[in-house]
Amino acid sequence: MSDTKENNMCCHKMTARSEEEKKKLCHRLSRIEGQLRGIRSMVETDAYCTDILMQSAAASAAFDAFNRELLASHIRGCVARDIRSGHDEVIDELLYILHKLMK
Repeated sequence: MSDTKENNMCCHKMTARSEEEKKKLCHRLSRIEGQLRGIRSMVETDAYCTDILMQSAAASAAFDAFNRELLASHIRGCVARDIRSGHDEVIDELLYILHKLMK
């Protein structure tokens, strides 16, 4: 996909989320931030490489879980709504983001 098309898919729409959904997503992000701070601390204190790698894998898995939750919400909400409204171009947008997530 070209950079022009990529730029057109970013930051031009808004999604209204319930307070519960925002809270759940923000809670996941806070946990990830904590994990990253912990990893930084491990590096700064010369922790053993495999211990750092284990924590990095856990943070990566947490970020993947965040992405899965957000993607599911996007498909059930935004994508379904746009398809029902006849905006089938959202399918290309979804395929593009799936491609990015699966790299």
